[in-house]
Amino acid sequence: MFDPTSRYYNLETTTLAVTRPDGTTVEVRYVRRRFIPSADGETVLLEHTVSEQERLDNITARYLDDPTQFWRVCDANVVLRPHELERIGRVIRITMPKV
Repeated sequence: MFDPTSRYYNLETTTLAVTRPDGTTVEVRYVRRRFIPSADGETVLLEHTVSEQERLDNITARYLDDPTQFWRVCDANVVLRPHELERIGRVIRITMPKV
């Protein structure tokens, strides 16, 4: 269902019966909730200090060769919202992607 590089790749999917206002029922398929994994034991490649006008996707492209892997940097720094890592002066950890 998801690309192997997606943060949702290994998550379980399930369905839920939903009743519409007209009384009909439909099944909705969804991915179970994803929790940020522990960053303990991850291999830190480097620490990067964010400068003016840097975006996380560009930082990720520079260090991991793929801007769509920004979520790996979020996980390594235990944040839910990518913009939290884009504050000027913030030091972010770039870790080795888990296999």
